[in-house]
Amino acid sequence: MQNDNRLIRLPDVMSKTGLGRASIYRYIDLGKFPAPVRVGERASAWVEQEIDAWISDRIKERANA
Repeated sequence: MQNDNRLIRLPDVMSKTGLGRASIYRYIDLGKFPAPVRVGERASAWVEQEIDAWISDRIKERANA
């Protein structure tokens, strides 16, 4: 069974999406990328399922273009 609430850190997000750190945070500011979840005082992570859904949406946009 896959854990739908698995949290992944920035290096994993960058690896999955092919985006750099600055691009990820710029897209977050623009409301075009899932926001991170605070997991500590100075640590954030992303819900892996949300990142996977974002990737799927980009693929669907390409198919509809």
